[in-house]
Amino acid sequence: MKRFQRQAILAVVALFVATSQLPAQRGPQIPHVGYVYPTGGQRGTYFEVVVGGQYIKEASEIYISGKGVKAEVVGWYRPMTRGEHIGYSQRIRFTRERMEEELKQKGKTGRVTQEMVYKEAAITEEILKEMEIYRKRDADPRRQPNDQIAEELTLKITIDADAEMGKREVRVITPDAMSNPIWFQVNQWEERYETEPNDVKPDPTIGSTLPVVVNGQIFPGDVDRFSFTAKKGTRLVISADARELMPYLADAVPGWFQAVLALYDAEGNEVAYAGAFYYRQDPVIYYEMPADGEYVFEIRDSIYRGREDFVYRVTLGELPFVTGIFPLGARANTEVDVELQGWNLVDTHLSVRAVLNRNRPVRWYSIPQNDKVSIRFPLRIDLTSEVLDQEPNDTEETAQEVTLPIIVNGRIDKPDDRDVFKFDGYGTLVAEVLGRRAGSPIDSALSLVDSTGKEIGFNDDFWDKAQPLITHHADSRMSVVLSGKSPFYLHLTDSQRTGGEDFIYRLYIRPPVPDFVLRVVPSCIIARPGSTVLITAHALTRDYDGDIELSLVDPPPGFQLSGAVVPSGVEKMPMTLTMPPTTSDEPVLLEMDGHSVRSRRSRVKIVRPVEPSEDMMQAFLWRQIVPAEQWAIVLSGKPARQVPLELPVDRVELKLGETTLLGTQLTAKNVSTQDLTVELREAPAGITVEKTSPEAAGLGVLVATDPEKVKSGQRGNLIFEVFREYTPAPSEANPTPQPRRTSLGLIPAAAFEVVGRAPRK
Repeated sequence: MKRFQRQAILAVVALFVATSQLPAQRGPQIPHVGYVYPTGGQRGTYFEVVVGGQYIKEASEIYISGKGVKAEVVGWYRPMTRGEHIGYSQRIRFTRERMEEELKQKGKTGRVTQEMVYKEAAITEEILKEMEIYRKRDADPRRQPNDQIAEELTLKITIDADAEMGKREVRVITPDAMSNPIWFQVNQWEERYETEPNDVKPDPTIGSTLPVVVNGQIFPGDVDRFSFTAKKGTRLVISADARELMPYLADAVPGWFQAVLALYDAEGNEVAYAGAFYYRQDPVIYYEMPADGEYVFEIRDSIYRGREDFVYRVTLGELPFVTGIFPLGARANTEVDVELQGWNLVDTHLSVRAVLNRNRPVRWYSIPQNDKVSIRFPLRIDLTSEVLDQEPNDTEETAQEVTLPIIVNGRIDKPDDRDVFKFDGYGTLVAEVLGRRAGSPIDSALSLVDSTGKEIGFNDDFWDKAQPLITHHADSRMSVVLSGKSPFYLHLTDSQRTGGEDFIYRLYIRPPVPDFVLRVVPSCIIARPGSTVLITAHALTRDYDGDIELSLVDPPPGFQLSGAVVPSGVEKMPMTLTMPPTTSDEPVLLEMDGHSVRSRRSRVKIVRPVEPSEDMMQAFLWRQIVPAEQWAIVLSGKPARQVPLELPVDRVELKLGETTLLGTQLTAKNVSTQDLTVELREAPAGITVEKTSPEAAGLGVLVATDPEKVKSGQRGNLIFEVFREYTPAPSEANPTPQPRRTSLGLIPAAAFEVVGRAPRK
């Protein structure tokens, strides 16, 4: 749709901006994207999609991860808002009243027509069209207005015939910022799109085309139904992607689109239903067609919610689908026979060599299937010895004997099954189940019993903060100090008393193994060359108490990471990234690693990748750090002006309960420190800038620590933002100018440590 003009409202906005007194220069409005529809496409095709979001009108580029997919901005549209509709309605009414009053005062006869009013009030056909659209949308009880997805950006997508299949990240780039990522899928099957209404009479778009991918959106109370024909004996898989596309919704409970699927025969009988697939929220149906004929599948939200961002992709066909992988991992540098379980699988076994890949504990492999389809699967690679569980081992009398440290790969084969392991040991023992986190439906429980029959340890559910997409943390983990006489017996069960060939687990029984997971937010940065930006590292440690040093991996020249240490015991650490002085035609993809620092509990060198991530809100309240695919840096615009101050040291000591004077130095000529001040960004509670004082060589910064909120030995980073505060000279146009405040940028992070004791009161 075409844009429409709002000259009167824009004039008011311009007047407001010209006369407002802002405490500081307003930063760019960060573009936000809430959905893309359709959410994918077939290789070798081109088509249009709509991206819903906010502050995306000025989109100049579209970034899509990987190769073979291009996007071109076609147009922007935003429906008329309530305020705009009221404004135009009042303009029409006031204009009519004025024209009728003028006619009356002149003593003329006749009537003021609607066309005359529209012309006088400058109400165009486009405005009238938008007003009518607003009235219809406002009267529709199914629509729920949301400013964060009110704008629509139309893109033309072109997918090369040889583009790699799978998920891609899509981001909107404006002149000043880059949006959060939204996910888009590339596949090899034909695509179909729903046509409303299809709540009662099914949409016939599929016909007899299988395999096929169907795209749609769910609105409040909506049910989308599709008819298709299938032959007897077809082993049909219907797989929905909904939460896979939108992991979290900030303003919806429970925080995602919970899709449900149903399948009906030609007589309208429901023959299959799925509200999920095991614990995974996106539903899957497997059904063997008993006869040739027409069938109908439907999709809806479980509690009939909906909105533009309730998007889905449903894949139908006699396609391979994996329900389980055994084993879930292997010892490094060994050969392992991997077995796949599921539907429509041609090759179910593959012998692979387990190799650690650049300190990444998970490695991906693939098994080719029919129709040029390959199944990708992960294996957890470890250095510890491994065994398979051996039945029967349901009781302590038949317990499987193992020697620690050990990893056991096994199954809870049937309901009420119990696997028991017998071992000798002393000291601290950690027993941990990897199941749910690796895609298994098992809801494990662990019980540790000593030789007298006394239970000395138990755990059902363990919350793994490194898994933000899991909603039920059903894996078990416990740490126990072994005391008493050996042997010990470890019992593993499913707490729901269920089981089957898909209930696969990987059980670790060993002393504590220090490890950590690292993330960096945001996953996308757009910055001017030479500028310094704030980033946040998140450290999720396991049996590790040392510092973690971060470093860029083979970065292009000019990138500098400052404050790059996460102190022991700290989960969230702000730091800074300084950009090179020149622009780049393409986004720069950076990588970062974290390295352990020797401590009293860890003598082993640990290196882990730092995953780029997005800070997502779930259901109004919770925040989740969700990994993204790439850490993308866009260098855009003119080079940033030099920040006029610097800290001459990269580490400072702050006195507990007192003030510490830090001396910054001038780095730019013709700058008066009289106009400069600084503020702390992302400062820990209790650490503040008490005052600043101009000096000949720079600016004195007095930093205070509150002993009620800060502890001796506390460490972190100080990140100062430099401001210029001044009052322009009076002029004829502005005889009483107001003070102005402009940000001049960030000083690279400097580490601090709080020292001393709090003064006595």
